[in-house]
Amino acid sequence: MGRVASGTKEVVEAELSATSIHGESESTSDEGPLSTRQLVDFYRLMYASRRIDDREIMLKRQQKIFFQVSGAGHEALQVAAAMAMRPGYDWFVPYYRDRALCLALGMTAEDMLLQSVGAEADPSSGGRQMPSHWSSPKLNIVSTSSSTATQVLHAVGIAEAGRYFARFPEAAQRSEGDYRAFHDVQFHGDEVVLTCIGEGSTSQGEFWEALNTASNRKLPVLFLVEDNGYAISVPVEANTPGGNISRLVANFPNFYFAEIDGTDPEASYGALAAAVAHCRAGNGPAFVHGHCVRVYSHSFSEDDKYYRLRSEREADAMRDPLHKLQMRLLREGILSPGELNALEQQIDEQVAAAALRAVAAPVPQVASITRHIYSEDFDPTRAELATEPKQAEKGGKSDKTGSDKTGSDKTMADMINACLRDEMRRDPRIVVYGEDVADATREEALKEVKGKGGVFQLTAGLQAEFGSARVFNSPLAEANIVGRAVGYAVRGLKPVVEIQFFDYIWPAVHQIRNELALMRWRSNGGFRSPVVIRVPIGGYLTGGAIYHSQSGESIFTHIPGLRVVFPSNALDANGLLRTAIRCDDPVMFLEHKRLYREPYGRAPYPGPDYMIPFGKAAITRAGTDVSIITYGALVPRALQAAQKAEREHGIQTEVIDLRTLSPYDWEAIATSVKKTSRVIVAYEDTKSWGYGAEIAARIADELFEDLDAPVKRVAAMDSFVAYQPVLEDAILPQPEDILRAIVELRKF
Repeated sequence: MGRVASGTKEVVEAELSATSIHGESESTSDEGPLSTRQLVDFYRLMYASRRIDDREIMLKRQQKIFFQVSGAGHEALQVAAAMAMRPGYDWFVPYYRDRALCLALGMTAEDMLLQSVGAEADPSSGGRQMPSHWSSPKLNIVSTSSSTATQVLHAVGIAEAGRYFARFPEAAQRSEGDYRAFHDVQFHGDEVVLTCIGEGSTSQGEFWEALNTASNRKLPVLFLVEDNGYAISVPVEANTPGGNISRLVANFPNFYFAEIDGTDPEASYGALAAAVAHCRAGNGPAFVHGHCVRVYSHSFSEDDKYYRLRSEREADAMRDPLHKLQMRLLREGILSPGELNALEQQIDEQVAAAALRAVAAPVPQVASITRHIYSEDFDPTRAELATEPKQAEKGGKSDKTGSDKTGSDKTMADMINACLRDEMRRDPRIVVYGEDVADATREEALKEVKGKGGVFQLTAGLQAEFGSARVFNSPLAEANIVGRAVGYAVRGLKPVVEIQFFDYIWPAVHQIRNELALMRWRSNGGFRSPVVIRVPIGGYLTGGAIYHSQSGESIFTHIPGLRVVFPSNALDANGLLRTAIRCDDPVMFLEHKRLYREPYGRAPYPGPDYMIPFGKAAITRAGTDVSIITYGALVPRALQAAQKAEREHGIQTEVIDLRTLSPYDWEAIATSVKKTSRVIVAYEDTKSWGYGAEIAARIADELFEDLDAPVKRVAAMDSFVAYQPVLEDAILPQPEDILRAIVELRKF
């Protein structure tokens, strides 16, 4: 390969962007060598990435930034991935070492350094995330978190959503009145999703869950494992049986596999271009395992000299891809020493200038902290959302959606099913999935079986009406359900997913807390993920025992960015679920299992547009002597106690059903407490640290002068729920417990 005669000067003097690398990559053969121009481009981007790392390290030593994590040693593999793909067309779900990838896709040194200093103008997060937490809606780089392996499930969901829109392009159309008004959808039938991960993170269960779904559904997801041999201080053989992840995944069907020297630009590009071609052709996912090196420590906050042999570190330095390519450019005469020095000097100057601008950039205003915790576009608490139930048609019959027109009272289960049907007819972006939610996974079975539709049959008939593309079963993996939903929603779909029992939601908490609820805030509004998670919850089942009777809603009300809804009756379930589906925020919709088919709270079908705003409590019983603040299955029990208190003791008890727990209706609480001066907070979870503790504390704090008695709590014992009914009754709060509290409180 001879000296590049033309074009070298232009490449040497190019700005730090991805223009030329993507301009020429399309014509390069997957099998053949890189052109001289591409090799120079490779070096320019690799060198720029390294110099940004070095500049951050300098700024950290000067205490002008607060954290630093580098991608040094990974650059060749990452630039090759960018060269093989199309920014703004394909989708990218990176991790924190992917500096060279993002630089090659089109982010700039200044973009990255603005994040390093936490500037207001940081395009990735507005000063909210650590450095190297990438995000760019323009380039389709989805916001990165610090969590390991969570992002690969997002990539799967992103790929599924792209395939869905390609199949149903009409679903991409905007619609006013709900979340769709704020989600512009772009898609391509042959788009590919790249997700990157370190070899240590392949130990996480979500990695395997992502491979499982990508393989089963033949999704165009390219998994790039950047293997530098260490997960912080833990060597690969301690994380991966046999020390090689490629050997463990080799039998997944539908994959393209490659294991390469990730420090070699041509080997990396050849494998990645072939992997992209495999995905783009619709043949399934790809898995590229690149062996690279970690030239610097895991982060500036630690020192690998504490756990790595000197000889090992020196061997890695000899494989440094930047130095290897530099020597090749000189050895093969692609650049002269003068041209190489000129290229490096220009990049040094550009990075230094970018750092000066970043350090001088304004920091975010304190007033900006609460922006993007929730949607600024759609307020689910606004009073205009409230509608009146429509009068049912007398003598009518159920239409083909299953919505009852006769005016007969329907259960909560019926009303949830009716709402899902109505909304799916209205909104083609809604997809419903979870464990057992389909009528039958095998299409041929639908012709002769009744269909399941969930263990409580709340999704019965949906697959039969809307098809298997919109209603389907997931693997038995809760993180898989929620993680994929994040990706779906980022692309503009509305996943309404079901976790079969609240008791088994815990594997998904990582995705809910660190990904779903944080997506909008951490990307400074760049991405949003308005998922609805339906969850059967609670006890009073007679035999539900430990693993089918749990409460624990306070865990989720503790998460900013997540709306939490908990209806107590059929009409509220219908109206609140409709608001949740049309909302632009993630919503956890808690459905008490005991209330699904209870006689209490049945109501006629209210019509397909009935809505209830969030944060608006209901006064289910008016009173003047004592207030009960409650929700869920405690509402009918509080009403029973209140009726008995009046009948036997002449006490007038007011019962407030919160209906939504985050947000909750403080105004309704305060108004009631000021009227009665006595208050009980009743809830099904354990008394200590339960949801009602926050309400009780706020009443004591802000309404102390209005109280004539202590704030009382009625709740479950600080225990698990037992199987034996006698024990269950003693553990969970009963109407007589509430009655006793009413009588005691009235004595003050």
